[in-house]
Amino acid sequence: MRLLGLGAVMGLCSFALVARAFYIQVVDNEFYVAQGQARSLREIPIPTSRGMITDRNGEPLAVSTPVESVWGNPQELLKAPDRLPQLAEALGVPLDVLQRKLGQKAGKEFVYLKRRINPDEARRIIALGIPGVASQREYRRFYPQGEALAHVLGFTNIDDEGQEGLELAFDEWLRGKPGAKRVLRDGRGRIIESVDLVRPAEAGRDLTLTIDRRIQFLAHRELRNALLRTGASSGSAVVLDVGTGEVLAMSNLPTFNPNAVGTADRDAHRNRAVTDVLEPGSTMKPITVAAALSAGLVKPNTPIDLSPGWMKLGKYTIRDHNNYGLQTVTGVITKSSNIGAAKIAARMDDRYFYDFVRKFGYGSKPGSGFPGESSGVLADPKNWNGLQKATISYGYGLSATPLQIAMAYAAIANGGTLTTPTFVKGERGQTRQVLEPAIAHEVVKMMQTVTEKGGTATQGAILGYHVAGKTGTARKFNASGGYSRRYLSFFAGVVPVDNPRFAMVVVVDDPDPAKGYYGGLVSAPVFKAVMEGSLRLMDVPPDDIETWMAAQDKALHGDRPAAMQIAATTSAAPAAPLQPAPLPIDADDGVMAVTP
Repeated sequence: MRLLGLGAVMGLCSFALVARAFYIQVVDNEFYVAQGQARSLREIPIPTSRGMITDRNGEPLAVSTPVESVWGNPQELLKAPDRLPQLAEALGVPLDVLQRKLGQKAGKEFVYLKRRINPDEARRIIALGIPGVASQREYRRFYPQGEALAHVLGFTNIDDEGQEGLELAFDEWLRGKPGAKRVLRDGRGRIIESVDLVRPAEAGRDLTLTIDRRIQFLAHRELRNALLRTGASSGSAVVLDVGTGEVLAMSNLPTFNPNAVGTADRDAHRNRAVTDVLEPGSTMKPITVAAALSAGLVKPNTPIDLSPGWMKLGKYTIRDHNNYGLQTVTGVITKSSNIGAAKIAARMDDRYFYDFVRKFGYGSKPGSGFPGESSGVLADPKNWNGLQKATISYGYGLSATPLQIAMAYAAIANGGTLTTPTFVKGERGQTRQVLEPAIAHEVVKMMQTVTEKGGTATQGAILGYHVAGKTGTARKFNASGGYSRRYLSFFAGVVPVDNPRFAMVVVVDDPDPAKGYYGGLVSAPVFKAVMEGSLRLMDVPPDDIETWMAAQDKALHGDRPAAMQIAATTSAAPAAPLQPAPLPIDADDGVMAVTP
């Protein structure tokens, strides 16, 4: 009887256990299924590549390459301390650093051990079979052009998010949207099965820039050569398409390698052409002349007396480099006369002059969308003192960025139409008419004399093309608030004159005075070298065939009499062609405009 009772009790217990198991596993299994899935089922991201950035011709400027990141489960790893020395060696980190990292994340199930490494290296680490170690696909940004385009493109951080430059400005467009999927993992964290696609990954969208990689290289190379030649501390160069406002090149020095950002000085990250403001010096004089022409106060041939080379204005004295005597308004630009610019400005109403300068973009942001754009400084005329209008007329007492100066010169070359600069191909900037086309053409013709014999920038002349431009040499502020004997050397120009295609500004900061500091000597040669290459690359037809043919003839025959030239051309073994002699260097504008 006892055995029967014991058997009945055991049977009831077994039935109860089976019934409970059936209830838990079949009838009410949601809780335990959730608990099981929480231990093995994971939702993991599906990485997506960032959009590619290309130049206007489709050449890659920024691309994303697949890499692997090794991660670990601290809870699993800390259970196998004997494997940590092997893992530390494979990761290339000290053992104590790895132990400290895992200890700090002991309550977590995920920690990065080594990010964005070569997939082969990641496979070697995983092959060690250390519990709790796995890898996942990520992408790393690569910049084929290196430091030449660093300031324009910027760079991304370790999470592939834009940090500076156009990578930051168009981060949302380029980034894309990561996907997600559910997977089953084993006890070691390895994926054993993909269960479900939560959402597909969306790749980032590509971005085509207005930058021409070839012109950018020319600008970068020639700017570097100028800094090496003159001992300058920094420099900027901007090239714009006159008709569209497209930024074809923008170079700054010093620069950095965007593929190894951590090794660079933070100060080198600054895009000086967009963020740094400086007094534009004599590059302002064409704007001053254009304002007076628009007001009907002068004409290109209006005489201006520049004698005796200095002019008192209150307790201050304005000076020119030389006593240029009686000149026309055109001659004021040709010789870069501070006195002439001040006398022309004196004929204009303060508010009119201010409004005219502001129409050209001075005192407001260019609107290109580049992060950190500066607006410069142009004081309201109600705050001007008795000298400020005169100093503004030749580029002191206001400040602008190299991009703003290039924008203004492109407007003059484009028949007086100011166009917002753009970095994205196919995107047209806003336009507005700021100068009558006929007056704009007159100003361009006046600036052409600057690069011709007797002008201040004959080193900016380009054989076969008429070049219009303006030099500038501005003194820099010193610590006491006055002007030092350190300089900014400018050249701003457009080419070709008859049908302008390019506008370019070159700024060289703090050249060694012993090696020359005038804009015509320091910056104009950079303009010439870059524009010569750009005109050739873009197949821009020459507008000065006569000069080109004369130079070719001179190269073949020299200055010999006609009879000797004929004999030379009929000789069986003609002499090798000679290169034309270098153009002479002319003095630049007077750099110290005002003295007490």
